[in-house]
Amino acid sequence: MEYLRRRGWIILERNWRCSAGEIDVVALDGDELVVCEVKTRASRRAGTALESITQRKLRRLYRLAALWSSQRGGQRLPARVDAIGIHLAADGTFTVEHVRGIS
Repeated sequence: MEYLRRRGWIILERNWRCSAGEIDVVALDGDELVVCEVKTRASRRAGTALESITQRKLRRLYRLAALWSSQRGGQRLPARVDAIGIHLAADGTFTVEHVRGIS
């Protein structure tokens, strides 16, 4: 999450779970509430990390975001859902791909 903090984001919650599923990261980007799905891959044989985020998963994230918000008084509605793909290289280095406002 250092990647997000360096960009000025405030992390509100990590790995939030309920009976309907899990949100990897809930954060504030300025005054905008963001729900992030984080995927890590060491190989691209099965596709990139971000390619693994399906439309079904996106619909679930929006539902989970509404649940998260309602449990906190419903004051902030999620403004967007972002995807973060972490690609691990064999030498131990990694790259981060961040897509804002996936739909």
